[in-house]
Amino acid sequence: MYRTETIKADEFKPARFEAEGKITLRGKEIPYHTVSEDNVFYNKDGKPIASIFSYSYFRSDVEDTRNRPVLFGYNGGPGSSSMYVHAGFLGTRRIAYGEPDRPSAFGPYEVIDNPDCLLDIADLVLVDPVGTGYGMLIDEEEGKNFLGIEQDAEALLTFIEAWIRRYNRSLSPKYLIGESYGCTRSAVAAGIAATSGKERCYGVAFDGIVFIGNTVTVGKYFGQNLPVESSVIGFPTYAGVNWYHNHPTDQTVEEFVAEAKKWADTDYVLALYRGEALPEEEKEKVIEKVTYYTGVSREYLIRHGLKIDDDDYRQEVLKRKGKGVSRYDGRMTRPLLEPEVVEQKDGLWDDATADRYDAYFYAALTGDLLPKLGVKLDRNYVNMTMYYKNWDKEESMGTTGQQLRNAMTRRPGMRVFFTNGWFDLCTEFGFVYHTLDHAGLPKDRVFVKGYKSGHMIYIGEENIHELCEDIRTFVEGNDPTK
Repeated sequence: MYRTETIKADEFKPARFEAEGKITLRGKEIPYHTVSEDNVFYNKDGKPIASIFSYSYFRSDVEDTRNRPVLFGYNGGPGSSSMYVHAGFLGTRRIAYGEPDRPSAFGPYEVIDNPDCLLDIADLVLVDPVGTGYGMLIDEEEGKNFLGIEQDAEALLTFIEAWIRRYNRSLSPKYLIGESYGCTRSAVAAGIAATSGKERCYGVAFDGIVFIGNTVTVGKYFGQNLPVESSVIGFPTYAGVNWYHNHPTDQTVEEFVAEAKKWADTDYVLALYRGEALPEEEKEKVIEKVTYYTGVSREYLIRHGLKIDDDDYRQEVLKRKGKGVSRYDGRMTRPLLEPEVVEQKDGLWDDATADRYDAYFYAALTGDLLPKLGVKLDRNYVNMTMYYKNWDKEESMGTTGQQLRNAMTRRPGMRVFFTNGWFDLCTEFGFVYHTLDHAGLPKDRVFVKGYKSGHMIYIGEENIHELCEDIRTFVEGNDPTK
C-alpha cells in the first residue's frame, strides 16, 4: 500500500494527541478531554506489528467514573474505518443532514456541534481497526493475525482490555456499538470474551451491544448457507422500499412491512417451495401479491420463477421511472444504468449513497473533527481498505449467532439492541427476524426496532435524533422500543 509516512518497525513511534472541548447537550454545557492515539501490537521480539487507532472522549467534570458507561464504536466492512459513525452520529461534531437523497457529492459541507451526542451520559471511544483510518498493519506478514473474523475480534478485545487498564475503567459499564460488519465483530468479540479465544481467555464483559445494520446470523458469515429462500429473507425490505417510493397503501411503513412479512412467511414461501407444481390460478394470485408488496413487474417474476434477486430488485422497483435505488439506502436513487449487468457487477462500489456521502464524511472528519482533536499526522487516513479481500471467513468457534448466544447466556443480564433501517438493502431486516427466530437468544434481553432509513440509520436529522435517543434509553437500562 502506498504511504505518505515512512513506516519502519524499528523506527515506529506511536502517536498520541490530546485536546479539550465543550459542547452543550440538553441545555447543559459539557466539558470534555480527548485522547487520540495508537494502540500498538508487538510480536514476541518486541517489535511493533500493527496498531488500532482510537479517539477517546472523556467528560472532564466527572470525578467518579465507576458507574459511568464507556461506549466503543466502530464501522464494518470488514476494512472500514470509524469515519461514518464518528462523523455521522457519535462524535461531538458531525455532518449536518439535509434531504437524505442529496443532489450532489460536493460541498459546501456543513459540520456542526452534535446536539444528539451521548457524551453527557457516557464516555466515547471510536475505533479504527488494524489497517483502517489511522490504524496500521505495520508488518504486512502479520496480516494473518488480524485479518479474519476471529482474529479481528480478539484484536478488539486485546485493545479494549489495554484501554480500560490504561484509563482505570475496569469498573465502568461497557457497551459495544457496531455497524454492519461491526455487528459481526461485536457478537464474536462478546462471545469470545464470555468463553475463550484460541490461545487465551479475556477478563472483560459487556453490559450491552447495539447492532446497527445486522450481520449476526445463524448461517455462515453474512447469512450464507441459510436454509431459507433469500427472496423471503429480503421480502420485508423490498416492501419497505416499495412503500417509500410507490406508496401502494395509506398504511405506515411498519404496518405495511408487517403485513408483507406475514404473507411472505406463509403463502409466498410455500409457493416457492412448490415451484412448477403450483397451479396456474394460484400462481397468478402469488404474482399479484408479490407485485403489490414489492413493486417488481409481473414479467420479471415470470422470468425468474417468482423469485427476486437483490441486485435485480434495485433496478426493478423504479424501472418504469428510469431509476435504480441504492443498496445502502433505498431512499436514494440515480438514473438506471444500462446495460443492467453493469449494476449487478459494480453495484457494491457504484452506489447512490456512497456517491453522495463518502466524500462528505471524509471531508467532515479530516477537515473538522480531527483538527479539533489536535490530530496532526503525516499518515494516510484510509477510510476503507481492501484488506477484506484476504479476510479469513472461517468460523471454527461458531457462527455469529452462536457467539452472541454464548455471550448472552454466559453473561447473565447482558442486553442487546438490534436497530435496522426499513430501506436497507445491504443488511436486510429479514436477517434480524431470522436470527431472532433461530439463534436461541434470551428474548427478554433482546430489543428490536426499525427506522425509516437505510444502512446508516443516522442519515437525516430526524433519523439521527431518533437513533441517539433510543441508544440513550438503552444505555440507561430502559426499553428503547417504547
